[in-house]
Amino acid sequence: MMRFGTTIIALLIAEGVPAFPALSVTGTFEAQAAEPPTAAGKANAAHDDDHDHAGHADKKPNALHPAEATSQDAKKAADGHAHEGEGHVEGVKLTADQLKEFGIAVGSAEPGPLDVFIDLPAEIAFNGDRLAHVTPRVPGVVIKVDKSVGDPVRAGERLAVMQSRELAEAKADYLSGLERLTLARANFERESGLWRAKVTSEQEYLEAKQALAEAEIEKRSSEQKLHALGFDDPYIQRLPRQPETELTIVPLLAPFQGVVVERHATLGERIGEDTAAFVVADLGSVWLNISIYPKDLGRVTVGQKVLVALPEGSPAIGQIRFIAPNVSEETRTARALVVLDNSAGRLRPGSFVTARIAVDSQTARVRVPKTALQTHDGETVVFVATDEGFVPRPVKTGSSTGEFVEIVDGLQKGERYAQTGAFTLKSQLAKASFGDGHAH
Repeated sequence: MMRFGTTIIALLIAEGVPAFPALSVTGTFEAQAAEPPTAAGKANAAHDDDHDHAGHADKKPNALHPAEATSQDAKKAADGHAHEGEGHVEGVKLTADQLKEFGIAVGSAEPGPLDVFIDLPAEIAFNGDRLAHVTPRVPGVVIKVDKSVGDPVRAGERLAVMQSRELAEAKADYLSGLERLTLARANFERESGLWRAKVTSEQEYLEAKQALAEAEIEKRSSEQKLHALGFDDPYIQRLPRQPETELTIVPLLAPFQGVVVERHATLGERIGEDTAAFVVADLGSVWLNISIYPKDLGRVTVGQKVLVALPEGSPAIGQIRFIAPNVSEETRTARALVVLDNSAGRLRPGSFVTARIAVDSQTARVRVPKTALQTHDGETVVFVATDEGFVPRPVKTGSSTGEFVEIVDGLQKGERYAQTGAFTLKSQLAKASFGDGHAH
């Protein structure tokens, strides 16, 4: 009897019936079992026992005791309710405002291309086309430093000032040659007039003409030397009007807009033509140097798309611009070059990253973004929009890329589903299940 009462309690609790009536039923059976037998009771018991034995002979083998039948019925009812709960999952219903608040975007399942990637090691470097080593054209001593590491600069902005004896000599040669040319021209004009007036000889006229030509050659030579030192025509034309104290000044100028990434100019230091006083880089774009293993050289070609995953935000995307024809003797890899946009400043030269190269492309029957997939009850699901709300539907996945996953089974073309915010829907579903005790 005790086991029968315990079974009844368990089944009633499974059905959600309060425990108190069950306890009262159990107490009744225990009380009956504990009553001491009387003389009349013994006789009745003997008579009942004989009657029971006689009746047992007529019962079918599979007949159940009424109490056992009640136990079986209760168990079947409990099992039936459990199976009903497993077959029905209530959807998560949200209003349009809630969808917007939670960042849940709904879209249709559509086919699309899936790129096949290979991952290769790579390093971010300065864009060699936008990197400048600022060196003086003549040796000199640094007398002023205007910019330091990290300072942004504009094209033509002064970085430092040097004082150069060699530059002073070059400017002096030009100025003296200019004066000699002026005198030679005046002498030639005078001799030319006298010769036409038959006052002087032709020999003197030719000598004056030769001196003028030599002065012009000397002046042109000194002018070209100043051009080689980086001075343009307007600056050279202003030289005769410059104070003598400025003849030794050598300005170091930024070649383009960028950032000073290195500085080797120190106040009072003598810098020669082979010393880079500053290094200026335009960080608006960077190079990605990819190391290609020999086994992958046949799959990588110029023009292929390359993705670089970043800690924050979307990946950087570029195309292979160049593949080296040789393999490095040290690394035994070939170099591929990609130019990446860095206007947001997220790519730092010197960083080691993984480059994903799209070596092939295939069309998926249905593809979804990775943000649409969640794990629910041990299965990969997509939250499909139905009349009952967003319902988690198990799906079978296939190939995947950095952004999309192929859905092989479980989602049909044109069905509406949550492309983003699937984790929020999963949380809401778990919250509802916890509150109700089971998900209907």
